[in-house]
Amino acid sequence: MMENFETARPEAKASSWSQKAGKYLTFCLDREEYGLEILKVQEIIGLMSVTRVPGMPDFIRGVINLRGKVIPVMELRLKFGMEAGENTEKTCVIVVQVGRGDSKLIMGVIVDEVSEVLDIGAEQIEPPPTFGGSLKTDFILGMGKVDQKVVMLLDIDRVLSQDEMSLL
Repeated sequence: MMENFETARPEAKASSWSQKAGKYLTFCLDREEYGLEILKVQEIIGLMSVTRVPGMPDFIRGVINLRGKVIPVMELRLKFGMEAGENTEKTCVIVVQVGRGDSKLIMGVIVDEVSEVLDIGAEQIEPPPTFGGSLKTDFILGMGKVDQKVVMLLDIDRVLSQDEMSLL
């Protein structure tokens, strides 16, 4: 019989969640709130003209020219299986550094609205719920409990699969 992680080694749980504690940039998609580790965020820019690239998955909106550098832009709503939303004056691009192993990539992530930077302590973070084996949730670091709301904390390095990253 497999023991629950929380009851098997409480000190391991505390150490694991203390590593996830820190500052998170929070943003909204639809009415849900998400957070990215602030150290992964390079800047936040307004939505600009995006050039579509043929053959890319639907959730890759295209590329932008950011001060002379061409970077890919991902529509996070579409990546998460949501309907595309209307762009508003609050729609923006969070420029992040994504990495797996030796490969590093600067890319933009389109979100509905940036909220604030929150300092989330280890005691405020719970593991993501398990939904069964067929649902991929390894990109969720944890669930942050802030005031009366839940903020889904994302591991931006895992939102794209290795195959998707190699496309970019």
